[in-house]
Amino acid sequence: MTITIDGLLYLNMLRGGARSLSANREAVNDLNVFPIPDGDTGDNMFMTINAGASRTDENAHLGEVANHAAREMLLGARGNSGVILSRIFAGIGKGLENASEADTGVFIKALRQGVTEAYGAVSTPVEGTILTVYREAVEKVEETAPEEYEALFDEMLRELAASLERTPELLDVLKEAGVVDSGGAGFVYIVEGMKAALSGMEFLTEIDHGAQKSVNLNAFTEDSVLEFGYCTEFLLRLQRSKIDIDSFDLDGFIGWLNSQGDSVVAFREGTIVKVHVHTKRPGDILNHCQQYGEFLTTKIENMTLQHNEAHGEGGFKLGNTKPKKPYGIVTVAAGEGLREIFTSLGVDVVVDGGQSMNPSAEDLVNAFEEVGAETIYVFPNNSNIVLTAEQAAALYNDADVRIIKTKTVGEGYAAISMFDITVGDTDAVVACLDEVIGGVVTGIVSVASRDVQGEVAVTKGDYIGFVGDEIYVDEKTPEDALSALCEKLGAKRYDVMLILAGADADEKAASDMYDRLKALYRRTEIIMLRGDQPIYDYIMILE
Repeated sequence: MTITIDGLLYLNMLRGGARSLSANREAVNDLNVFPIPDGDTGDNMFMTINAGASRTDENAHLGEVANHAAREMLLGARGNSGVILSRIFAGIGKGLENASEADTGVFIKALRQGVTEAYGAVSTPVEGTILTVYREAVEKVEETAPEEYEALFDEMLRELAASLERTPELLDVLKEAGVVDSGGAGFVYIVEGMKAALSGMEFLTEIDHGAQKSVNLNAFTEDSVLEFGYCTEFLLRLQRSKIDIDSFDLDGFIGWLNSQGDSVVAFREGTIVKVHVHTKRPGDILNHCQQYGEFLTTKIENMTLQHNEAHGEGGFKLGNTKPKKPYGIVTVAAGEGLREIFTSLGVDVVVDGGQSMNPSAEDLVNAFEEVGAETIYVFPNNSNIVLTAEQAAALYNDADVRIIKTKTVGEGYAAISMFDITVGDTDAVVACLDEVIGGVVTGIVSVASRDVQGEVAVTKGDYIGFVGDEIYVDEKTPEDALSALCEKLGAKRYDVMLILAGADADEKAASDMYDRLKALYRRTEIIMLRGDQPIYDYIMILE
C-alpha cells in the first residue's frame, strides 16, 4: 500500500535518525583520519540532528515540521560535518515547505534540494566526504524512482553503503589512514534510523544527552543579589482564539522584547514563535506573550549560576544594555589559560570550544548578541569551526559579522595580537588580519592514538609533532617531540616563539623545556605560557 509522510511521521523519522546515530556515535568518532584522540564527528552530527528532532513541535503539518527542524539544526550545527548535515535538511525542508504530506515523488525532489543546499554551503566542495555519499544516494533514487517509501529507503541505504566504501578511492588521506569518511558513516546511521522509524520500529537505546547538569546551590544564596537576570527561552504556539495569526507583528513583538531585556533572538516558523531573551523579570515576559498563544516549552535559568560555573566571579557581565559599540571581537578557545590570554588581548567574548568540543552556531550567535557591536570580528581558531562560524554569521542580522579564517590557535593569537582598527575600513582590517595569518606557523604536540606507517613512523602512545595534517616527528615524550619539531621547522629563522603548555603538560618538564629552548635559540624571543588546552600537550606559535 502506498503511504505518504506527514509532519508527525517525518519528525519521528528524524528522531529515529538521532537515536540511531546516538547509539553509534563513538564508532563514527573513531573514524578519525589523524592519529590523535580528537575524533568528534559523531558527536557533532548527533547534536546537530538532535537539535531539530528534540525542539520541533509534532502537532504541525509536514512543511512546518520540516522547516522548523531545519532551522533548529542550522542553529545547533557543530563542526563541518554538522553544518553540512544541517544544510542537507535545510534543503529537504525547502522542498517540503508547501506540503502537508508527501509521496515518494515529492520526497525525492526534496532530497535533491538537499544536495543543492549542501554543496552551496561549502566554498570548495571536497568529494569523498558526506557530500559525495549523500549525492550519489540521491542520484540512485532519482534514477530508480521507487513509488513506495520502503523501497526508496532500501535503495538509498544500499547506495549510501556502496558510496561510503568508495570514499577512500576519492581521498588519499582516507586511504592512508585506512578508514572511510566519518561524516558519510554518520549519515548512513541517520538514514538507518529514519527507515526504522518509518517502519514503526524503535531503537531500544535511549539517546544520551550527556550527564544531567547539577545545580550549585551555593552560587546564589539568601544574601545574593540578582545581577545577571534569567536566560528565558520558550516556544509559543500562536492561537487563533486569541489573535489574528496572519496579522501577527513579529517586528513589533521583538521590539517589545528588547524593551524588557536584551540578547533577544526571536523568529517565527509557521504558527510557532521561538524566543530567547535575557531578563530580570521572566514572569512579565511570559504573562505578556501568553496573550498571543500558549507555550509548548519553557526554560528559565538563573544566569548567575551559569556565569559562576563557566567563568568564576570575575567573568564577563551579561545583560549589557549599553548602546552598540563600533566593533567587538569573538574568538573560540578551550582551556582557562587560553581564555585569559585572549581576554588580555582585548577579546570581548571567548566561546568555549576547540578540538573535539566544537561550539554550535547558536553558541556563536549568542556570543554576537553579548558583544553588542556594529561590526564583529570572529576568530574560529580551528578548521572545523570556520564553517560553523560562517553559518552563525549568516543567521545573525544585527551586526556586520566578519569571519577571519584562523584555523589554529596560533593564527588566532597572532592575528588578535596584531589587531589594529585604525588601518582603515572593515575590509582593510580584514585584509591586514589575513596577511598576519599567512606569516604564522603553528606546531602541535599530542599523543598518538594509533600506529601509522608513513614518512614518519608513528607508534601508538608516542608523542607526535605536526603542522596541519603533516606529521614531522615521533618521540617518546612530549618535550622531546617539541624540541625535535622546533628543529624540523627551523625555529631559529623566526623572531618569536610562543609556547602554550596544555592541561596535561607537566609543570617542571615544561619549565625545563623552556630553559632548553632558550639555550638553543638565543636569537629568538621565547615565551612560554599556560594555555591549559586539552588534547594538545604543547602548541608552538612561530612568527
